Amino acid sequence: MRKVTAVVVVPALILSFSAAWATDVTTTDEMHRGSVVPGSMAQIPQSHMFDGIDLSEQQRQQMRDLMQQARHERSPISINDLEQLHAMIIADKFDEAGYKARVDKIAQAEVARQVEMARVRNQMYHLLTPAQQAVLNQKHQQRINEMRRLTEVQHVTPLQAVSSTGSNQ
Repeated sequence: MRKVTAVVVVPALILSFSAAWATDVTTTDEMHRGSVVPGSMAQIPQSHMFDGIDLSEQQRQQMRDLMQQARHERSPISINDLEQLHAMIIADKFDEAGYKARVDKIAQAEVARQVEMARVRNQMYHLLTPAQQAVLNQKHQQRINEMRRLTEVQHVTPLQAVSSTGSNQ
């Protein structure tokens, strides 16, 4: 079962992380002007740290510059690694140790990319005015509260859900 999970999860994580890494700084006003690429992650509500923050043109340009610099500095996802994972999956005999080593290598590279992106987001955050930072922190807290609420709903068993709806009648 672990092998199947790794086969499904690792490629999905790689694609989702690379898509998130590739997104540009997008604000609500840019989305309304239609400058967001259709199908990009930025169109998903609350998918970006700075959604809903009104940025000045100077702030927007500084953020674009930071993202552009980060794009040039990051290492690309290794297609070779993905090909080797696939070769291991379709091999006559499964090499669990080899597969684990390859997945660990990919995971380490992804951690490095995520740390770099966090560094860039930190720099972007400090470009904001105190009022913009307060709005961003408020929106973050709202998202966290919503995630907590959704997590609590997911942990309700079907029996609890039935008994709680029956008590409301």
